[in-house]
Amino acid sequence: MERIGLIAGNGTFPLLFAREAREHGLEVAAVAHRGETLPELSALVTEITWIRVGQVGRMIRALRRAGVRRAVMAGGIDKVRTLGSLRPDWRGLRLLSRVPRKGDDAILRALAGELGRSGIEVVPSTTFLERIVIRAGRVAGPVLDERARMDIRLGCKVLAHLGDLDVGQSVVVEDGVVLAVEGVEGTDAAIRRAAALGKGGAVVVKAAKSGQDMRFDVPAIGPQTIATMAECRARALAVEAGAGIVLEYDELRRLADLHGVSVVGCDVYGGVGDV
Repeated sequence: MERIGLIAGNGTFPLLFAREAREHGLEVAAVAHRGETLPELSALVTEITWIRVGQVGRMIRALRRAGVRRAVMAGGIDKVRTLGSLRPDWRGLRLLSRVPRKGDDAILRALAGELGRSGIEVVPSTTFLERIVIRAGRVAGPVLDERARMDIRLGCKVLAHLGDLDVGQSVVVEDGVVLAVEGVEGTDAAIRRAAALGKGGAVVVKAAKSGQDMRFDVPAIGPQTIATMAECRARALAVEAGAGIVLEYDELRRLADLHGVSVVGCDVYGGVGDV
């Protein structure tokens, strides 16, 4: 039986991957991050090693000891929290010193390269989970009106220009005004920041950065995203079709319908916001 590696961040994505991998007859050897990964993961994997963010050497040793040849990275890392809790080991320090730009994609590409040199291939985090990839069109909630469509188109144009800078995956727009661009704080915090500036009725556009390595850090939405939007009176969420993923779809759809939040998959780059 193959043993696949799981480099787990926060949220429910690692749990979903572990369950699906077991359904496909694989054992899962997980490396989990203290203060980030949900403790429930322990019950879903064959073995688990807990590390601190930045302990690259310990991560690789754990995966090699488990006989892992393929691994996925699933779930994010809270960047704000990491600024105070980063504990790189010697191998982690060497990796960071070789990355001139400290954006997510650059660091994760470097980590994937380090794993590859140790005989561990990083494969897409959607392995076994193609069914949760967002398709074009309505996903949940009410049909978009023209005002929301126009704001989504503007959000797509903004993301298309920001992608090469490896900044963030989301932008919040209201009545033709860009209220917030996601930085290190993450999507939910960006939505709350925008809510303090707008009058209500904003749209959120989320997409992979142009040229992003789709093996990791794929744009993800779930019930928490909808709950935050409802709290902030945001009205629509557009996610890049073919790249974004939906976590806990049934609950997301229930909340979207309950709060009147439109959720759509759209062509962010090719069609500049076709929805």
